[in-house]
Amino acid sequence: MLIKLLIVLTLIAIVFSLGAGFFSLMRDKSDSRSRGTVRALSWRIGLSIFLFVLIILGILTGVIEPNPSPLATS
Repeated sequence: MLIKLLIVLTLIAIVFSLGAGFFSLMRDKSDSRSRGTVRALSWRIGLSIFLFVLIILGILTGVIEPNPSPLATS
């Protein structure tokens, strides 16, 4: 249950980072001092990698069960 909670919190953080990057992009018009967009993008990439690792870990430990393939025969 902890992994599922971490996945949901990570998704919320990714959406928040996306909004922060958009706000920073719209607010800062000069290229010389605009580092907020790059920082938000870096956070979003790091959070996405963390989310991917969490999902793989959840599948490997059996906490998350992927849907069966529609091509699999029973």
